[in-house]
Amino acid sequence: MVIANLISYVLVLLGALNWGMYGIFDFNLVSAIFMGPRSVGSIIVYSLIALASIWLIISPIITNGALKLRGNRVVREKPAEN
Repeated sequence: MVIANLISYVLVLLGALNWGMYGIFDFNLVSAIFMGPRSVGSIIVYSLIALASIWLIISPIITNGALKLRGNRVVREKPAEN
């Protein structure tokens, strides 16, 4: 689940940057990369970003309010020196 959360964050951040560039500079990076806003590549990227945002919405519900970005680490204590 940690990997899914990290991938979702990256995709949502890329989507947010794309919207920011579109709003400020009127430049759509996804459309420029895939040669048009309705090309197959653009549709796949937009769909992945939408699924990632939905995952980030429902993930805390599944995990009882925790959105994990790190795995569970077990910290071992050193024995006390006499």
